[in-house]
Amino acid sequence: MNELHLTLDNLDAILSGQLTEEKIARAKTLFLKRLAEQAHRFYRGKMQTVPKAGVFGFNWFNVWYTPGVSAISTTIRDDNDASYELSNRGNYVAVVSDSTRVLGDGNCTPPGGLGVMEGKSFLMKYLGGIDATALCIDSRDAQGYHSADKIIDFVKMVQPSFGAINLEDISQPNCFKVLDTLRAECDIPVWHDDAQGTACVTLAGLINALKLVDKPIGEAKMVFLGAGASNTTIVRIIIEAGGNPDNIVVFDSRGGLHRDRKDIQADTRFYRKWGICEQTNPRLIADFDEAMKGADVLIAASTPGPGVVKPESVKLMAPKSIVFACANPVPEIYPYAAKEAGAYIVATGRGDFPNQVNNSVGFPGILKGALIARARGISDGMTIAAARSLAAFAEQRGIDIENIIARMDEPDVFPHEAADVAMQAVTEGLARVTLTREEVFAQAAHDITQARATIEHLIATEFIAQPPQSMLQEALEWAIGQV
Repeated sequence: MNELHLTLDNLDAILSGQLTEEKIARAKTLFLKRLAEQAHRFYRGKMQTVPKAGVFGFNWFNVWYTPGVSAISTTIRDDNDASYELSNRGNYVAVVSDSTRVLGDGNCTPPGGLGVMEGKSFLMKYLGGIDATALCIDSRDAQGYHSADKIIDFVKMVQPSFGAINLEDISQPNCFKVLDTLRAECDIPVWHDDAQGTACVTLAGLINALKLVDKPIGEAKMVFLGAGASNTTIVRIIIEAGGNPDNIVVFDSRGGLHRDRKDIQADTRFYRKWGICEQTNPRLIADFDEAMKGADVLIAASTPGPGVVKPESVKLMAPKSIVFACANPVPEIYPYAAKEAGAYIVATGRGDFPNQVNNSVGFPGILKGALIARARGISDGMTIAAARSLAAFAEQRGIDIENIIARMDEPDVFPHEAADVAMQAVTEGLARVTLTREEVFAQAAHDITQARATIEHLIATEFIAQPPQSMLQEALEWAIGQV
């Protein structure tokens, strides 16, 4: 074992020379999973509730609770929008999931989703200055089937307590009906991060990747592997942003999507997929490698790899090809393998490889902008505005083939994104309040700075303890032993 003091930042340096590139990638995945289990046991989860108001003597409880709080209840009763000023509602998000499709692990049962949903709440707080809570629900009906209607009813019932709803890890086809129904019928933003969030950051990365290879989005030939909530929404958003549907071919587990796919047409629950069948792939291409011949872009959001996308398929692509292999926790093809096969730009969903195309750079700023504007929803226009904001931020500070998108360790990106989203909400008439871009930026920057300072203060004062070095060391030794 290398004598370097082990941290998550020098993991590659420690493993370098000990293992091949493929084994390093596998060892990192195993290490992170092992460390995650140990660290979650150490902290007993990631989130807690802390008041934002002070106790300046016990008589203050008469202000924060009875009898003083009666004035708050009656004021909000007479004007429900006053809840945004007199409670935490205006900065509060529910992360709602039935845990039926958790990352690459499938149906994990409602409690099994808590790790991911708490993680989303953690990221919202640290990156966006947003308070959030995980609500993992049992969506089964009396017959034991997972019901979209039960999720819809639940969200409608809890929406008065929140400024926005973040849907997460709901299996298809329920995810389509849940999102579309709630977007139409709720009076607050309902955001499906697996769908809209992934579409936003994918479009942002694609905008800059296409700039680097000098290919207009309307001329690029694109192949999509996977036709779940992520890719079906990515396709729709890319087309709205200028992509040519005639140049797009999408694949599910049964082959290419096109107008002759009667199996999809017959199942009305998959209306989103059928819309893609009608709109794209006019040549009715059914074979993946046939579609890959001369393709400029591959966007994969399918089954965790490696080996789901073969190097031989990447070799068929056009010069200076772009490969987004975004399955989690392991991409469909490792970046080194895609590069060896001829890909010019490679992105994944992971932060330990270059070009992380991950929702964590999107949803904190998008939801923050929607919350500050008190938006009644998040439109596709707001999603595209966020993508262009992310792309512009990255381009301004400089992009290259291994740095195509803003990263979540660049704190300034989130206030910029929030401001652009809020301005789009105002333009589309979705905002309850009208603010200037400067006002939104300042509010977002203040809240994010305060959230990070709070966490740093808790670490400095040891209310949040550092995990022991032995925990990291044991996890790494175990992972190396497994490969």
